[in-house]
Amino acid sequence: MTDWYLGLAGFLLLNLGLGLVRVLRGPTPADRMVAAQLFGTTGVAAILLLGQGMQERALVDLALLLSVLAAVTGVAFTRLYRRVQ
Repeated sequence: MTDWYLGLAGFLLLNLGLGLVRVLRGPTPADRMVAAQLFGTTGVAAILLLGQGMQERALVDLALLLSVLAAVTGVAFTRLYRRVQ
C-alpha cells in the first residue's frame, strides 16, 4: 500500500510540473494565479500522500500549513489585483 501512496504522490508532482508551464506562459494574471492555487491544492494532496506512505506525522502538519498559506495567497492576490485595476 505504501507504493500506492508514493506513486500517487509522484503523479501529483508531475501535474505540478505541468502547472508550472501555465504559470510561466499564462495569458493573464488571473490564469497565472489559478495555476498557483493549483500548486497549493496539489501540493497539500501530495504531501498528505507522502506522509501516509512514509508514516510521518510531521508531513500532515506541513500540509496543513501549506493549505493555510495557499488560502492567504489567494486573498492577497485578489486584493492586489483589485487595487491595480
